Amino acid sequence: VYPQLEVIEGDFLKLDLDGIFDGRFAVIGNYPYNISSQIFFRILDYKDSIPVVSGMLQREVAQRICAGPGSKVYGILSVLLQAWYDCEYLFTVDENVFNPPPKVKSGVLRLTRNTTTDLGCDERLFKTVVKTSFGQRRKTLRNSLKPLIRAKADREGWNEEQLAEFTADPVFELRPERLSVEDFISLTLKLA
Repeated sequence: VYPQLEVIEGDFLKLDLDGIFDGRFAVIGNYPYNISSQIFFRILDYKDSIPVVSGMLQREVAQRICAGPGSKVYGILSVLLQAWYDCEYLFTVDENVFNPPPKVKSGVLRLTRNTTTDLGCDERLFKTVVKTSFGQRRKTLRNSLKPLIRAKADREGWNEEQLAEFTADPVFELRPERLSVEDFISLTLKLA
């Protein structure tokens, strides 16, 4: 019925995706709730080959992925995925539709690859800045990013006055959930 459809059974985290696919492919599924975040980090590694992602996962994770700046659930996955994908939370699936019912509600989302081909900054440093910022999400960026700020100061050979001038930028007074993807790109350029 669907000659172009090929179903591959396996552990997505362990599959040799380059060996299976030689072009673009979609990732669609009912994602295991205990490893859904790992699945989405792996999707990011293949973002140039995966134009569409859709599926059901734990509602809170789906909401986190699709949350915008200022939301309490906005975090690492929100920023990293939204840098490369348009993320849509489609609907909630009540636990009572399953037998046996799980202890959590589910959410269905769709990610569509956006037109971004380059962030305009070092992508590895961008990931580090995002992860480090949210690693201590209740702290201001001045405190959570202290190791990266110190590394920049050491590279540049700054004295304490120059370091203080650098960290006087108002962005360092913010907490990470206030920053958009574009703000994190600017911050990455600042810390490069």
